[in-house]
Amino acid sequence: MLKIKDLSLIQYLAPSMPDQDISKYLAYLLASANRRMHLGLAQSIAAEEVSEEHWRILQVLSDEKGRSMGDLAELVLLNHPALTKNIDKLVSRGLVQRAADAKDSRRVLVYISDLGLETVARLKKNVDAHHDSIADTLGARKTEQLKRLLESFINN
Repeated sequence: MLKIKDLSLIQYLAPSMPDQDISKYLAYLLASANRRMHLGLAQSIAAEEVSEEHWRILQVLSDEKGRSMGDLAELVLLNHPALTKNIDKLVSRGLVQRAADAKDSRRVLVYISDLGLETVARLKKNVDAHHDSIADTLGARKTEQLKRLLESFINN
């Protein structure tokens, strides 16, 4: 077991770590940008009483193709338990519904309801306005450049 005197010896022998401002780390900058985006998006969709996760689910399902839980989880960036919890909430509000896959009755597909389509149409206006305000702040060229950089980072 280390004693206080041993710790001071370790501190003496260990090379000193240079002070590094956390805001210089890419991981911090991405987390900070994500937090800021999340807060702004949450404010823009608050009137509909949905979360960002709900918006992502509804947006993906708005093509009316229906998705398996596995496919949907990947597309909306949620793990399976979190997706199930969110889908349960959306089902209880009548925004989505579950149905057995006609090709494989063991699979369950999730579809958007008519009420869900109406909701996602209203959400789209608010989300687009939020994104437009960011584009106005950054400028169109920088916004597109940022999107390309992030897509490249994600894909590589």
